[in-house]
Amino acid sequence: MPLIFLLGFVVIGLWSVVAHRFERTGVAGPAVLALAGAVLVLIDVTGFSDAVGSDAAEHVVELILAVLLFVDACEVSGGVFGGEGRTIARLVLVALPLSILAVVVSGLFLLPHLSVFILIVVACVIMPTDFAPAATLLRSPRIPARVRQILNVESGYNDGLVSPVFAMALAAAIAWPTILAAVNSDTLSPENESQLEERLGEFFEAFFGAVPATAIAIVVGAVIGGVFGVCVRWASRRGWADAPGIRYVMLLVPLIAFGVATLSSVAANGFVAAFVAGIVYRIARTKRTDERTIPHPEILLVEEAGTLAANIVWFVLGAMTTVVVINGVDWRLLVLVVLALTLFRIVPVYLSMLGSPVPWGSRILIGVVGPRGTATIVFGLLAFNKLPDAEAYDVLAIMVFTVVGSILLHGIAVPQFVNRRMPVLAPPAKAPASADH
Repeated sequence: MPLIFLLGFVVIGLWSVVAHRFERTGVAGPAVLALAGAVLVLIDVTGFSDAVGSDAAEHVVELILAVLLFVDACEVSGGVFGGEGRTIARLVLVALPLSILAVVVSGLFLLPHLSVFILIVVACVIMPTDFAPAATLLRSPRIPARVRQILNVESGYNDGLVSPVFAMALAAAIAWPTILAAVNSDTLSPENESQLEERLGEFFEAFFGAVPATAIAIVVGAVIGGVFGVCVRWASRRGWADAPGIRYVMLLVPLIAFGVATLSSVAANGFVAAFVAGIVYRIARTKRTDERTIPHPEILLVEEAGTLAANIVWFVLGAMTTVVVINGVDWRLLVLVVLALTLFRIVPVYLSMLGSPVPWGSRILIGVVGPRGTATIVFGLLAFNKLPDAEAYDVLAIMVFTVVGSILLHGIAVPQFVNRRMPVLAPPAKAPASADH
């Protein structure tokens, strides 16, 4: 095991011992772990970069994302869309695509050396919201309860919906340079011709196989989540199962869904399968019961596993920040990051809410409060592992600066403004565990 990761486990263990005490004073775990990673990586920067870019790291990151997507889907209360179906549809089907389009179009001007496919990858990495850097906002009594619910449900759904677009664009981005080089070449060697044939296959599979792969993933996730959800509900009613046993089921369901979807004979999107499994499991588990969501004792283990995985991701983010700074910073990347955190979130949300019954003040708040967290880091690491070095480091830098900027904006600046300018509306709310990721 690389020394940096061993030290990371030590830091996470020590922080877990004192986290309760420090979080009461406003010290957030993600910031502490990221700072520790940024400092400790100096011990072996090269070793860390090699380890993060390995195939093993890629598989670990994929499983982490599958678990986090499952947890997000399980924690929505009040039906499929938390009782805010129309508003959520506006945010994830109108605002999110507009945000992705804005990133791609601006990237064509700011970063002309990146292909449109890589810019789509960048947009999918940096636009999904996640409340890990700003969990206090979901607990704030100054934020209207309806806004908290909308933001929480949106953050649970947008990374799941983005994942098939991300996978398609990433595959196309990898294949495109080889295709372009072949087009511009007068002659092709047998080796290059074989590589071109392989890349063309990947390219067309990315585009024309994306819809079938997503459809199959939905079926896989629905079947696995539904079967386990019904079995758990049936066994619980008859006293055959208790909370400790069900916890293991909930931890295994996303891994099973992801594993089945990614079998070579199935070739579906494992992230979509894990996400859909969470939705269907929650519906099947709570159907014909008095619960609006899965009982907390049952979801506790997968939540804690997700939190531990997210802690590792935050430590890695800090280390990545140091790597990016050492490699140099392109100011154009920073401009894109600032736009993504502000205008490219606020304006699409505003446009998507035209004609909505949501009050104007709440619309503005929804647009302003759009933190980026664990999903952005994981998508960024997956892209870093797959893309060629030059493009990979650009995507990595954008990801790092987006999340660090979100910590500063949504974790510090916005809460300060809310606490000083907005009145108390309700008792402090308990944020879902996924917000601590």
